[in-house]
Amino acid sequence: MAVVDLIMPKLGESIMEATILKWHKQPGDPVKMDETVLEIATDKVDSEVPSTAEGVIEEILFKVNDVVPIGTAIARIRTGAAEPATLHTAPPATPVATTTTHIASQHTSTATATVAATRTQTAATNGMANRFYSPLVLNIAAGEGISMSELEKIPGSGNEGRVTKKDLLQYVEARKTGTVSSGQFVVGSTMPAAEPLRRTDELPTANGQLPTYSGNAEIIEMDRMRKLIAEHMVRSKHTSPHVTSFTEADVTNLVLWREKVKKDFEKREGEKLTFTPLFIEAIVRCIKKYPWLNSSLDGNHIIVKKDINIGMATALPSGNLIVPVIRNADQLNLVGLSKQVNNLANAARNNKLKPDDTQGGTFTLTNVGTFGSLMGTPIINQPQVAILAVGAIKKRPVVIETEQGDSIAIRQMMYLSMSYDHRIIDGALGATFLNAVAKELENFSPDREI
Repeated sequence: MAVVDLIMPKLGESIMEATILKWHKQPGDPVKMDETVLEIATDKVDSEVPSTAEGVIEEILFKVNDVVPIGTAIARIRTGAAEPATLHTAPPATPVATTTTHIASQHTSTATATVAATRTQTAATNGMANRFYSPLVLNIAAGEGISMSELEKIPGSGNEGRVTKKDLLQYVEARKTGTVSSGQFVVGSTMPAAEPLRRTDELPTANGQLPTYSGNAEIIEMDRMRKLIAEHMVRSKHTSPHVTSFTEADVTNLVLWREKVKKDFEKREGEKLTFTPLFIEAIVRCIKKYPWLNSSLDGNHIIVKKDINIGMATALPSGNLIVPVIRNADQLNLVGLSKQVNNLANAARNNKLKPDDTQGGTFTLTNVGTFGSLMGTPIINQPQVAILAVGAIKKRPVVIETEQGDSIAIRQMMYLSMSYDHRIIDGALGATFLNAVAKELENFSPDREI
């Protein structure tokens, strides 16, 4: 009989750790090959970890809510055992590289960091160029315009000199106030960290006491995903000066064409034809004309992306929101876009998205009209620079121009709104791009072949 380690799998190119949500197996339980052993979560999606061997769970090395680096053994499986052996339950091991702060636990103390000078010296000689950065730290750094070379110069107070969220927020605050320039920050300075997101039921009142609630009220703890969404939204508004432009489009031809071909399309391709791939087509054409909308900001550098990866905001049954990404959308025809849209939407609703499915987006589309909204002011999905929202399609009487003169007709009208980062996208470019998308939709050919 042999003992096989179950390893925390690699979940994506930039994902370096995951949180254990639930164990489906306990010590002494039999397990088959590819049977689900536990559920894990990253800052993007939830996933299941299957067994890599058949046998009996001998030992579980981590508890629920522990954050575990990729490549770490999380359980041990004894193979070749006909009957489960009598096992003692060992206390969960604590690996050296385990992250000390769970990314979903945002209600931490705001006390000033007080790290000993000896730890600072250790961190400084710890090979910072090769040290580990959590996805949360990398996301904050990207949102604040901190380059990797600058990040490597920040001393860390975490395990083995790792930069924690608190270290990074301290550095950002110190840099904004001019107290420190790039690469001169010392962990343990008296500069207070930026105020983290905290639960409202933990916010003290003026006299220092926790608030009490009068009347008939229900207090609901945010779930893990809602906490992450809240933090991402606050950070986006803090990072990017948002400007939102609006326009409307006459999408009558598009609506009539879809209504005419959708049954044949589904019969031929086995896929439903929704409006989303049609909207993405128009966005992709306009991004090719105005590539700065497909960029990100790194300090004083504008990174114009050559790949066009469109994120589509998708509502989950829980009420939360996730943004799966259609990669290389410019290389897909309408059939390919429809398959990608439907597959990603179904995977999102059934909690089957892979971590890579939500990474690498360069521009985001959100359909606020799905639930009846006419328009919206969406928040930018960092580190992107723009997000476009389409509203509900409504019949309205409008003035149209004909060869015989102006007339009033019933048309299918839709509002479009786009929020963009005013640091690099000015109003002229933002409005020009938005109107270009509207014109693409208005000029849709009613004679198009499927």
